[in-house]
Amino acid sequence: MSEIEFRRAQAHDLPAIVALLADDALGAGREDQSTPLAPSYLDAFSAIEADPNQLLAVAVEAGQLVGTLQLSFIPSISRKGAWRGQIEGVRVASRGVGKRMIEWAVEECRSLNCSFVQLTTDKSRREAHAFYEGQGFTASHLGYKMAL
Repeated sequence: MSEIEFRRAQAHDLPAIVALLADDALGAGREDQSTPLAPSYLDAFSAIEADPNQLLAVAVEAGQLVGTLQLSFIPSISRKGAWRGQIEGVRVASRGVGKRMIEWAVEECRSLNCSFVQLTTDKSRREAHAFYEGQGFTASHLGYKMAL
């Protein structure tokens, strides 16, 4: 497998990031790939960039953007003031990239002294469940969402 570069996303990456987010049945209904991109994407990118506890990352292979995820570093009073890493919006366009991207994200969290890393995935994404369990994650909690 060729070398993969993991780096902070840049504004010019947004169309490719949105395309990755829209590249499955769930994402296709949630995202808007029209050009120019909706201002809400640019606003969110600016907010992420301005927050030192957020990292929108991309994986680049042979000059092509092949993966993205967002890391949130969350301080907490619980667990004796432990920091946690939250992984969100994981999308990959190439087999083998996901494992390397998750390993990279876990190391980023470890380097910032997070006590643990957590993520959520849609209940319908059964392949993702098996993938994350294969990476050492356990389905230890039940999560809830409320649309606003």
